[in-house]
Amino acid sequence: MDKLVAENRIKFLSDELNKHNHNYYLLDNPTISDFEFDKLLEELISLEKQFPEFYSTRSPSQRIGGGLTKEFKSVKHIYPMLSLSNSYDTTDLIDFDRRVQEGLGIQSNDLFGSSVQYVCELKFDGLSIGLTYKDGNLVQAITRGDGMQGDDVTTNAITIKSIPLKLKEILLPDFEIRGEIFMSRPVFNQLNKEREALGDALLANPRNAASGSMKMQNSAVVASRKLDCFLYSILTNNTSFKTHFDGLDSAKKMGFKISPHTKLVDNIQQFIEYWNVERFNLPFDIDGIVIKVNNYKQQLQLGFTAKSPRWAIAYKYKAEQVSTQLVSIAYQVGRTGAITPVANLTPISLGGTTVKRASLHNADIIEKLDIRIGDFVFIEKGGEIIPKIIGVDISKRNADSIKTIYITHCPECNSKLYRNEGEANHFCPNDLECPPQVKGKIEHFVSRKAMNIDSLGGETIVQLYNAKILNNIADIYTISKEQLLPLERMAEKSATNLIAGIEASKKVPFERVLYAIGIRHVGETTAKKIAKKVKTLSNLIQLNKEELLAIDEVGETIADSILSFFVDYKNQQLLQRLNNAGLQFELSDEQKEAGSKKFIGFTFVISGVFNKYSRDQLKELIELNGGKNSGSISSKTSYVLAGENMGPEKLKKAQSLGVKIISENDFLALLN
Repeated sequence: MDKLVAENRIKFLSDELNKHNHNYYLLDNPTISDFEFDKLLEELISLEKQFPEFYSTRSPSQRIGGGLTKEFKSVKHIYPMLSLSNSYDTTDLIDFDRRVQEGLGIQSNDLFGSSVQYVCELKFDGLSIGLTYKDGNLVQAITRGDGMQGDDVTTNAITIKSIPLKLKEILLPDFEIRGEIFMSRPVFNQLNKEREALGDALLANPRNAASGSMKMQNSAVVASRKLDCFLYSILTNNTSFKTHFDGLDSAKKMGFKISPHTKLVDNIQQFIEYWNVERFNLPFDIDGIVIKVNNYKQQLQLGFTAKSPRWAIAYKYKAEQVSTQLVSIAYQVGRTGAITPVANLTPISLGGTTVKRASLHNADIIEKLDIRIGDFVFIEKGGEIIPKIIGVDISKRNADSIKTIYITHCPECNSKLYRNEGEANHFCPNDLECPPQVKGKIEHFVSRKAMNIDSLGGETIVQLYNAKILNNIADIYTISKEQLLPLERMAEKSATNLIAGIEASKKVPFERVLYAIGIRHVGETTAKKIAKKVKTLSNLIQLNKEELLAIDEVGETIADSILSFFVDYKNQQLLQRLNNAGLQFELSDEQKEAGSKKFIGFTFVISGVFNKYSRDQLKELIELNGGKNSGSISSKTSYVLAGENMGPEKLKKAQSLGVKIISENDFLALLN
């Protein structure tokens, strides 16, 4: 493909992908399948690698992330990002309206019925963000911080698909727009489900999850969190907008996601009362309502206090709280052996649902609450997906109540529990014989993102386990049709399909096999990174801790988990059986041979921030073409690939050793 054709194709693909992102994430009206979208994206990424001169930092390819941020630069806000004054009852709102009327010189005793027009918005429970656009392109994203300055999180913000990288329509040349980054409840629930499967600590609530995600240094992980963003305020010197509502309408035309629930209202109290009930039916969390003076001239006249605007106020909902009795505490065993205490409660209505159970998380929480069987406990659902026990009504405690002693042995297999230093959970060590762990490991192994044996569902696994046919993941490859047919609801066709599914799984690529075997803390993304680096399972087994830590995505916890997994003799036996069954324990020849041999014998050290590629992408290109990456400069270093803000110590060391320092363009020239 010549350059002109490539340039035009890249532009076409970028426009198409931006259009489809808009249709899906803003209009909720997808016009192509996920598969078709992914094919277009793959083509764009491939062309950008072949023709980096046509790459744009705001390309749709950047939505997948991959850039690493060592530290977030602190940036001063052009317009201070002040907080709103809060109210919790009608009296506060009446006082607010009276102050507004007085500030505007309006003589009226008709509260909320004067010539002042108000806009009511949902108060999203997430992370405040300021987005700066120039000539229709996103140039910067800054968190609230202390209101005067915040962190530059642009690398992470561009992974959020509801934030436009390029505007549909340019109605303003330069401006800032503010909004709230949040995580929806379904995404939060799925994320916690995945973390539980890996034995990781669960995230407390969507707000903390969204905020924590935006502080992550790896934008690829941020992209996987599927964050969302509502925008609600344009800041500009342009005076064409007469009202706040006009500004929002223009923002919507430019391609921003504006909440459909923002309204011009006559009856503020009615709006508040409506959403106090309906908020629980939203797919995201809100913690109140924001009331704003609509007219911009009136806003300007009212001005600001040192802390907040005089023309806006936030009405905060009180967290819904009820009291009920703790009947018992059950202890659940997860796939990784993590023990989760669960409170069984006298059923009670909360937030539109009947609550019967609530997680107690771990032994520390039980100790902190001093919670006992028979206690009346306070339960809250404000901002939480799962009802949370926040305290005990000591006044109702029985005099003969007994302090809760956390269990010392597994409730399923009676193995003595252990607790690693620095971890919150207790664990059952009997990972290959404890029933819930065995069944959980098998379910994980056959799941769609792992071995994808979809005909082997949960009920069938339980039946096979109870029949002592299936005791571990390796047993899957010894199942016969004769063993299946006696099972309940297992006909000839179902049995044939299951055997065929098992056989087909032997072709699943190495990176998914690595994920499937269930090494604690090794998720899907980490497994892919490791597989690309080590090429074969035997290579991985031979790595020491230092070598493991050199792999992207692998930290101390994951490295220790990998080492302990492979040193276990029972795991070694299982892996040998899986290998004998014919599973893929190494990358395919095509994967191994992908790329050129241009960098064989060369070692690169990467430092700084780059324009065309992320650091992860550059590392991948080096390894794909036979080279090696290193984190430190030595006499064996062939090149230092330097971007903006290269570390001064690395620069000094490279110069002292006479190591050649090359730019991103120099590197691409070497590659091509």
